[in-house]
Amino acid sequence: MTHDMPLITTMAVGLVMALVLGMSAHRLRLPLIAGYLAAGVIIGPFTPGFVADQDIAAQLAEMGVILLMFGVGLHFSLAELLAVKTIAIPGALGQIAVATLAGSALGWLLGWGIGGGVIFGLALSVASTVVLLRALQEHNLVETPQGRMAVGWLIVEDLVMVLALVMIPPLAGLLGGTAQPVDADTAEVARLGLGVIGATVAITVAKVAAFVTVMLVVGRRVIPWSLEYIAGTGQRELFRLAVLAIGLGVAFAASSIFGVSFALGAFFAGMVMAGSTLSAQAMKDMLPFRDAFAVLFFVSVGMLFNPSILWEQPFSVMVTVLIILGVKSLAAFAIVRAFSHTRPVALTIAAALAQIGEFSFILIVMAVDLAIVPPQARDLVVAGALVSILLNPLLFRLANRPVPA
Repeated sequence: MTHDMPLITTMAVGLVMALVLGMSAHRLRLPLIAGYLAAGVIIGPFTPGFVADQDIAAQLAEMGVILLMFGVGLHFSLAELLAVKTIAIPGALGQIAVATLAGSALGWLLGWGIGGGVIFGLALSVASTVVLLRALQEHNLVETPQGRMAVGWLIVEDLVMVLALVMIPPLAGLLGGTAQPVDADTAEVARLGLGVIGATVAITVAKVAAFVTVMLVVGRRVIPWSLEYIAGTGQRELFRLAVLAIGLGVAFAASSIFGVSFALGAFFAGMVMAGSTLSAQAMKDMLPFRDAFAVLFFVSVGMLFNPSILWEQPFSVMVTVLIILGVKSLAAFAIVRAFSHTRPVALTIAAALAQIGEFSFILIVMAVDLAIVPPQARDLVVAGALVSILLNPLLFRLANRPVPA
């Protein structure tokens, strides 16, 4: 007897392949993300053999995005950011600007237009949290000044990407993509002289502001209180369920009531929960869910990758990798040195940021869906991520060799 169950099939095959190739990556001392992406390529439509259901994979990927963003919010530390704000804020913004400019130039050469080039450049500008933290942990640098600087730098990058994820959909038409449908409220505001784009942005900002206000005023009290109340029952199972329910529930409410993205809702749910005295336990209990769906997210991104771009457009791939490994690193190195930090510190920061990951995928997949960039841009980002993730451990080891200050 056979059963047509695409959800179970996609999850089972995806997780098994991710496990096999993740173990292979581990044995080769490579980041696990490389194995997960490779698993997606193998079960994707561009390689022979089994092809997973792409619609199901996309939904699983959306769940992965929600839990990844929830995890980013839980890890968000305003204290860590403020401790290194003098270098992390201008450094991250400066490096994002340089990488975006370089990516925009490549996009312009490929005929994508200014909007597509800017989004492509943004996708190349942000480093992977997973890869960076693993590199710092392997070299015992998390608690060092350069480690804290790198984490603060990453927090600023993440915040910029969260803002980009909120603002890109309403600006899709202006950026050269598919303009979003104009509802009655937007049309009414547009009559005030703002125009459709101005009205769309104004309403989006108002909705985000309303959501943030509710989360900071109500959420900061209700969410920690709820966790403490449920923890008081002594039932760990209920506590784990509460953490997951709050993350997903706030993400759903943010989308349904305020019209903002699931990702932003999940991020703020995590950030508010991080203020609870039980945040450490919440983070620990949420990790298995986040990790499982994050794996499926990376697998789904791999499924979208067409390997033929490697031999059909080698120049574009090489330039993309050069921007990630070269332009970004040089910009970070120059900025850190300009703030009078030592050469070893600058080399560590430059190497830590010489890769891209989860936010890059989220951003470029959304841009493809909105027709701002062609699928080729997604393939270049995935290729750049694979190469940079594979080379990052080597760069990190070279950067942390003894050198004169």
